[in-house]
Amino acid sequence: MVPSAKLFILLTSLTLIISFSIAQTSFKPKALVLPITKDTSSSTTQYITQIKQRTPLVPINLTLDLGGGYFWVNCEKGYVSSTSKPVLCASSQCSLFNSHSCSDQNICGRSPTNTVTGVSTFGDIHSDIVSVQSTNGNYSGRFVSVPNLLFICGSNVVQKGLAKSVKGMVGLGRTKVSFPSQFSSAFSFKNKFAICLGTSNGVLFFGDGPYLLNFDESKVLIFTPLLTNPVSTAPSSFLGEKSVEYFIGVKSIKVSDKNVNLNTTLLSIDKNGFGGTKISTVNPYTIMETSIYKAVSNAFVKALRVSTVTPVAPFGTCFAIQNVSSSRMGPDVPSIDLVLQNDVVWNIIGANSMVSIYEKNVICLGFVDAGSDFAKDSQVGFVVGGSKPMTSIIIGAHQLENNLLQFDLDTSRLGFRSLFLEHDNCGNFNFTSSI
Repeated sequence: MVPSAKLFILLTSLTLIISFSIAQTSFKPKALVLPITKDTSSSTTQYITQIKQRTPLVPINLTLDLGGGYFWVNCEKGYVSSTSKPVLCASSQCSLFNSHSCSDQNICGRSPTNTVTGVSTFGDIHSDIVSVQSTNGNYSGRFVSVPNLLFICGSNVVQKGLAKSVKGMVGLGRTKVSFPSQFSSAFSFKNKFAICLGTSNGVLFFGDGPYLLNFDESKVLIFTPLLTNPVSTAPSSFLGEKSVEYFIGVKSIKVSDKNVNLNTTLLSIDKNGFGGTKISTVNPYTIMETSIYKAVSNAFVKALRVSTVTPVAPFGTCFAIQNVSSSRMGPDVPSIDLVLQNDVVWNIIGANSMVSIYEKNVICLGFVDAGSDFAKDSQVGFVVGGSKPMTSIIIGAHQLENNLLQFDLDTSRLGFRSLFLEHDNCGNFNFTSSI
């Protein structure tokens, strides 16, 4: 081959390599996607996602916390990365955490909290590279990286109580350093995310729809405003901090289309942060203040017209499984409707309201009385306030399964829809194909 031909081939090859590199680095996704798996191996059911973090990249399993403000990872055991950097005190990154702590090494700090157990410790704030998959809403796509994603270093103590494979927790709450905010800022897409918990597998989208399962489910969402609690309900919050969790305005509750007689003042959030309704993925079942629980339970038993049996923890209202028939929507039981602020209705069907305990031959109303001894059971997760809960209703993960929830942080509204109504489920996203 003549020298000029060799030079031409070399230059052509270099041009292709450079062009490919530019295409890779200039690619800006419109949305990101993460898988969700349901883990029942620990005492409390947890919903797990996975990212890649560090240099070299390592897969990291994390427990999802819908209302958590931060992303934290156990740095005490085996955290090795050439790209990890501490966040210095008085830096702009430190200010995003509303931090009041500074180490002797001038490293900004904030307390990582295990919101499953309520345990909190002190941790340094760092940044490191994180890699996640992009999506066009139909399929998972190429991996993209955020070079300096912020997180808190946790420890073995705070990790205790999480599922065996898990190394930390990822918060999706309303802070500037939650996953939705950091991803939105990194890729300049809308500050929205959608979560779909499945009975085994689910999906988490960051950015706007389409959210394709069998079809674009974002087209059928019903919307209600998101509310802000002026006082934080988190176990490790600072005095004066407002809540970063997701509250909605429940005005009333109906069972079998009949109003339940409630103390409606408990449904509003007072100036001290008590009352109201929030949504949680770390509490496996819906937890209700005692008077609300009793009113809903009594109305449910009356409407079902089936005798109760000895309850099985953590539940207080159970029936013989053979006395409750099934339908396409799950157990054929009276519907429980949450009437929301703008008069839209969150309809809780049998698949979400009931929990079958086959080894006991019982089926139970999947709600828990916050004031009962059952509420102290480790199966229900950490609850602030105990018998006098700070939050009157915590809508738990079982009631969220196979519902698509979109949280629009720019307009402060929640979109929701039961996929049972669409003959669909949260496990139908196609992670095997790619764009």
